[in-house]
Amino acid sequence: MRTNLTFSISFFVRKKKNSAELALLYSRITVNGWSKEISLKHDLPLNKWNQPAGKMLGNGAKSQLVNRKIETTRTGLYKAYEDLFKEQRIITADTVKDRYLGNDVTNHTLVYLLDYHNGKMKNVLKYGTLKNYTTTSKYLKDYLKIKHKSLDIYLKQIDYGFTLGFEGFLREKPSLHNNGVMKHMERFKKLMRLALHLEWIEKNPTLRFKLRFDKVDMVYLDRQELERILDKEFEQGTLKVTRDIFVFACYTGLAYADVKALKQDHLRTGIDGGKWIYMRRRKTDTQVRIPLLEEAQIILERYRTHPKVDNQEILLPVYSNQKTNQYLREIAEAVNLGKRLSFHAARHTFATTVTLANGVPIETVSKLLGHHKISTTQIYARVVDTKISNDINALRIKLKT
Repeated sequence: MRTNLTFSISFFVRKKKNSAELALLYSRITVNGWSKEISLKHDLPLNKWNQPAGKMLGNGAKSQLVNRKIETTRTGLYKAYEDLFKEQRIITADTVKDRYLGNDVTNHTLVYLLDYHNGKMKNVLKYGTLKNYTTTSKYLKDYLKIKHKSLDIYLKQIDYGFTLGFEGFLREKPSLHNNGVMKHMERFKKLMRLALHLEWIEKNPTLRFKLRFDKVDMVYLDRQELERILDKEFEQGTLKVTRDIFVFACYTGLAYADVKALKQDHLRTGIDGGKWIYMRRRKTDTQVRIPLLEEAQIILERYRTHPKVDNQEILLPVYSNQKTNQYLREIAEAVNLGKRLSFHAARHTFATTVTLANGVPIETVSKLLGHHKISTTQIYARVVDTKISNDINALRIKLKT
């Protein structure tokens, strides 16, 4: 609304670099305290400029020419502002300047794209993924506000420089490391690819930007570490519950969201007559079928009558993701683990220590984890030193005989 806008036009001069006596004439557009300048392509004697009046002194031909240029510019800028307002377009110092100069791009804006994507994906993307896009959207809006002094920008005005600038803006945040920055850039690239597919832009300004992720060591527990956590007696109830649910995930390979969503309906009798988990992964919607190991069955039985579970559909009293990871850090410290423990380490532990290290074929592990491609599972095979050691020892025995 117009009542939310402050708009002003002023004129000023700036000394020419190669002349101490001449100055160049500029106009400054200010909207809500943010300004843009336009060169009026006129020079004049510096001592003839009256800054308070915003015009050139005198009645000579040069003065009349310069002052006429000032008035026509003022009129044109006000018209650009009024036209944008009538069209219910974005009004910023940039858009007024572009409309006046004839560079106005009548197209969708970045904020419109963000709102369009997040609205369309509300019922498509999982909550965590959509939350990540919301954070990326917030950073993009902050970048516009802080670095571009604007609340929005037309998509066709976004170029490779804008892309590099956004990366630099993210790297200034102490809370973001390289991989965090790259995840935001990855989402920005997907957003711009969406704009291209919708034909809102003619070329993708992020196409040449290469994502550069650092390799991160996978955190998982070996057999001794898992036993230390199992054997530890915790007086605090929250730590005991969190430990048990974490161990349950270590023996099922389920991610946090899947453990939290686990219900009685997901327990079925499998092909071998034992209890199995049949469910779809929350993240990928992939069907998984997991035979319950004894360690996992014991934990389910332990919490069958828990107040948060009794007479409820859920099977385990899972705390929030934030609280769970906080408690896991306390557990790791209590057993002197020396590792930064998070819930996802349980899934890694299942893949490495519980299955692959005990000779379960990688094809079976891939199915249990719900991976679409076995290459995704192979990253676990590379970190299981104990499996390599056992296989080579078995080979030594065969070679001797």
